[in-house]
Amino acid sequence: MADLRLRQIVKNYGAVPVIRNLDLDIAHGELVVFVGPSGCGKSTLLRMIAGLEDITGGDLFIGDRLCNDVAPRDRGIAMVFQSYALYPHMTVYDNVGFSLKLAGDPPKVRDEKIREAARILKMGELLDRKPAQLSGGQRQRVAIGRAIVRQPQVFLFDEPLSNLDAALRVEMRMEIAKLHQQLGATMIYVTHDQVEAMTLADKIVVLDHGVVQQIGSPLELYRAPANLFVAGFIGSPKMNLLQVGAVSVDGSGIKIGSDDVSPVVFSVPHHGVAPGDALVLGVRPQDLVIGGPDSFATGVVQIVERLGSETVLNLATRSGETVIVTTTGDAEVSVGEEIGFGFDPAKAHLFLPTGAAVTNREKIVTSKAAAAA
Repeated sequence: MADLRLRQIVKNYGAVPVIRNLDLDIAHGELVVFVGPSGCGKSTLLRMIAGLEDITGGDLFIGDRLCNDVAPRDRGIAMVFQSYALYPHMTVYDNVGFSLKLAGDPPKVRDEKIREAARILKMGELLDRKPAQLSGGQRQRVAIGRAIVRQPQVFLFDEPLSNLDAALRVEMRMEIAKLHQQLGATMIYVTHDQVEAMTLADKIVVLDHGVVQQIGSPLELYRAPANLFVAGFIGSPKMNLLQVGAVSVDGSGIKIGSDDVSPVVFSVPHHGVAPGDALVLGVRPQDLVIGGPDSFATGVVQIVERLGSETVLNLATRSGETVIVTTTGDAEVSVGEEIGFGFDPAKAHLFLPTGAAVTNREKIVTSKAAAAA
């Protein structure tokens, strides 16, 4: 296995920039997920690592080797695509071992590698079947087995689960996580599904328009998003982002509030925050509490989604904004009801007009008495 270093990587299609001055370190044995909306450049970046796209600028190192001009077959990588790309006339055994046959591996060595991959992926009973006789999940296992037998330094996955139904995606996600633990392999995984990213990754790279927005562990991105884009992208349901109007700044911190909401003071360093700035308040649906004497604002229930263990409420505030609240499964609420909601400011986020997060969110404390003063 190997580590990867990307230094000032650039990809342009003519005059159109796709990846912009990207720096990234991937350690040996890490499972790193590239995530972002369609068109953000994540698959292009993966294909550049694989050697399937030319690098416009910058340097790509796999281990200690500069690989900008190294052919894909010589990079020590194996790639699993969104489409399974299996040979329909071959058995599973022959599909898995085809690259070994091309490489000239002796039949005995080839057989040992194929059967070991089949053991790891629990598909020994499938070796004599052809792709038409397999389910989608089984075909994806064959595609992964074809990568395993090559014993690559780096595994690359390009949205491998997007063709599967919801239940199979969950199952295959667990299989890939187990495979990573078992092989201790360096893996790079591309997806637009932030739930996949959160559940699989050691480290997530969030991309938007070819620019890295934040790099960190799943919990780091969830608990301390660097900007509004990451805050709105990571988490399900997504974070509520509310305009809080002009703020005041003094020695006690940042005071938010308006005619529609109760005032709250956030005692945080306020570098970059000027009096009168219209900040954005971010609160996750799971961190909002309905009812109680300390309600921050009120909203009219528009939709009630009862999911069993929890209930998701869609509220319309007086300012016209939509707020999503996740509460208990047995919450007694109905459409048309006006309810108050509040939050623990220690779990809230403030964002500057530029979109950047106010720093040191973990040190936020609140004082309604100070706000009222």
